[in-house]
Amino acid sequence: MSKFKSQNEQNSEQTVDKHALIFGLISVFLCGIGFSIIAPVVPFLVQPYTSSPGQQAIVVTMLTSVYAICVFFAAPALGALSDKYGRRPLLLICLLGSSIGYLVFGIGGALWVLFVGRIIEGITGGSISTIFAYFADIIPPAQRTKYFGWMSAVVGMGTIIGPTLGGLLAKFGYSVPMFFGAFITLLNVVYGFFFMPESLDKSNRLKDITLVRLNPFTQLASILSMKTLKRLLVSAFLLWIPNGSLQAVFSQFTMDTFSWKPALIGLMFSIMGFQDIVSQGLIMPRLLKKLSDKQIAILGMTSEIIGYGLIAASSLFSFYPLLIGGMFIYGFGDSIFGPSFNGMLSKAVDSSEQGRIQGGSQSIQALARMIGPIIGGQIYVSLGHAAPAFMGMILIAAAIPVLYKGRM
Repeated sequence: MSKFKSQNEQNSEQTVDKHALIFGLISVFLCGIGFSIIAPVVPFLVQPYTSSPGQQAIVVTMLTSVYAICVFFAAPALGALSDKYGRRPLLLICLLGSSIGYLVFGIGGALWVLFVGRIIEGITGGSISTIFAYFADIIPPAQRTKYFGWMSAVVGMGTIIGPTLGGLLAKFGYSVPMFFGAFITLLNVVYGFFFMPESLDKSNRLKDITLVRLNPFTQLASILSMKTLKRLLVSAFLLWIPNGSLQAVFSQFTMDTFSWKPALIGLMFSIMGFQDIVSQGLIMPRLLKKLSDKQIAILGMTSEIIGYGLIAASSLFSFYPLLIGGMFIYGFGDSIFGPSFNGMLSKAVDSSEQGRIQGGSQSIQALARMIGPIIGGQIYVSLGHAAPAFMGMILIAAAIPVLYKGRM
């Protein structure tokens, strides 16, 4: 008997395969740790190869952009391949590539080696789209927003532990968090190899992959041509640009503005994870009873605008409590936007298209996170430390009416 029931049977019984769910949540948790553990130390790893704080900020943001460029080109292909060959083999290959990327970045020795590490990690970094497709396979449509919320909470647990652990490990050397990230991701590969079930039944798999489906630009145009998704993706794109900028410059921002060290920077990153747990455990279940996915997304976007405003004010007044307050409010908005967005996205297509849509979404996000750090780094150096936060306020304010007028 097949481990997974048909989609119709799943929808009627509203059940989820427990073993697949456990693996998926563990995988997301370890990915959260593996990614966030390196965040506090990247500027310190770059510092020996730069001559000024401004140059350091530009290199840090370029490393983020290079990663996003690779995800942009790789994500549609990974999504299409997972639709044809199943989620399991693609996830294992991607996680192994991420482990190698962390290792190369940690070894370092020259600036170009750091970029090679990010390129390797970026090529396999589209795995998150396959993870979302994996969850979409095993979860009935009516329950997906709730379970995507669980994913966000589990990522939050990882991002609480990861940055704090990374900051503490940095006391033994700035490369140590990278090596630990490689180790924890490799453990995930081993676990998946032995215990991960395949989620996509052969009857639901894509029959053929055309070159068009592997082209990120064609794929992007195809997805944006879908009227039910266009406004949703455009609004998310406008939100992801400043989010990518904030992620790229945050460590440099706290170094330059408040002279913080890795341990304290890691603690600040942990606020984001804490917000995910609080929001998904206490707030999101209540919101789902009273609001639609779209209304929750708009609430999240409004919270992010307020958060960006406080972050900008913390720079202007050199008052770090404003930064802490801004990160809490921004983190709340981010934690409820993600599950509602992914819920709307997954409900728009059937099971055979989940990999394609999630891959396309990941490409759009990667494109935004490629543009965001480049713009953010430039305006950070030329217009002041508060400029990226002001950009966030403007772009998200423009994104809200785009989403509000959509059909979803």
